[in-house]
Amino acid sequence: MTEPQLKFVQCLSASGLHRMAFWEWAYTGPASAEAPPVLICVHGLSRQGRDFDTLARALQSRYRVICPDVVGRGQSDWLAQPAGYQLPNYVADMVTLLARLDAPVADWLGTSMGGLIGIGLASLPGNPIRRLVLNDVGPTIEFEALQRIGGYLGQPKHFASRAEGADYLWGISKSFGPHSPAQWAALSAPMFKPEGDGFKLHYDPAIAQPFAAFTAELAAMGSAAMWRAFDAIACPTLLLRGADSDLLSPATAQAMTQRGPRVALREFAGVGHAPTLLVPDQIAAVAEFLLNEA
Repeated sequence: MTEPQLKFVQCLSASGLHRMAFWEWAYTGPASAEAPPVLICVHGLSRQGRDFDTLARALQSRYRVICPDVVGRGQSDWLAQPAGYQLPNYVADMVTLLARLDAPVADWLGTSMGGLIGIGLASLPGNPIRRLVLNDVGPTIEFEALQRIGGYLGQPKHFASRAEGADYLWGISKSFGPHSPAQWAALSAPMFKPEGDGFKLHYDPAIAQPFAAFTAELAAMGSAAMWRAFDAIACPTLLLRGADSDLLSPATAQAMTQRGPRVALREFAGVGHAPTLLVPDQIAAVAEFLLNEA
């Protein structure tokens, strides 16, 4: 199967019920009496689940690959109360998703915000995470990077065409590293929804409201809580880092190799925040870690 199937799961928040969309890439490997293993791939703050198309195609012969659109993004519902766009609620939604998938165990790959959701879930007693991949994120997030992201997050934008929108996204996403025109067009296409005679970005602008309330002091408090969660993780963990990342510092990455799950660290030259997992060396790093039976 070269295209995923769009499905939905109903979740509960303080403002009521909402639907979370997820993209399911069917397992294409050999038939077995056992259910195929599940890999959950979760995107960054303003992205969506189709970011992982290339990776999913590379791994669907070994996994049932599930790529959710976190609430407020992509094909998922928008929340009535923007204050609900918070990590604890995202973790709760993922627990509901795992129950829907009937997956008692799963591997997890999270980019940026998706990695923070993974840390939150993998830190819980009795959690289902077997292997964890954190893509350019750790417990300490550089406040300057948050300010950079806040400079464009939630801004009202209207584009005459997808190509115009893709050019705009490239202007704010050059830290992703080199991409061919075809790669960038494919990565950008799901980032837009029709609006009138043009297109708008796919996410609820209100996701910026809790983000905008972040101060340096709140960021420090959040980092302390995330380090406590990180230190509780027991599963094998891989950390991917763009060598030029402004969100995950070299010091934080090194600290993550020495405490908690003592991550294996892979860095990619010429890339900032965050590796898009489209190119062979990035895909190979993920596959080698996830498929290592040791």
